[in-house]
Amino acid sequence: MSAEEVAKAFVAHFYTTFDAPGPGPENLRSLYQPTSMMTFEGQQVQGPEAIISKLKGVGEVKHTITNIDVQPSNSPSAVLIFVIGNVRIGGSANPVHFCEMFQLVSTGPGAYYVHNEVFRLNYGL
Repeated sequence: MSAEEVAKAFVAHFYTTFDAPGPGPENLRSLYQPTSMMTFEGQQVQGPEAIISKLKGVGEVKHTITNIDVQPSNSPSAVLIFVIGNVRIGGSANPVHFCEMFQLVSTGPGAYYVHNEVFRLNYGL
């Protein structure tokens, strides 16, 4: 798969799963490893437990993706993904702009984990 194909498949899976009612973010646990790092609004957490806890702490969300940019990394087994969109938090009628970056690293043919993730809300845009 090309970097673009990997990114599109990952983004569709990630946000559909995150937004799903019920366990939502809990179903993303397999995407993270102990070395995975996430910076969420300036707060850094590491490992699946801490990352899933942070995602679950956001509450009910609904993402709308408006743009995806993709680059192959310096390693042929890694892909950098930059996502821009809107998110409704807690059933709010007013979406907030966000941007999120992922670095995916391959663990084998067609298999990736999130090594790095950075999330920011963009107020006032």
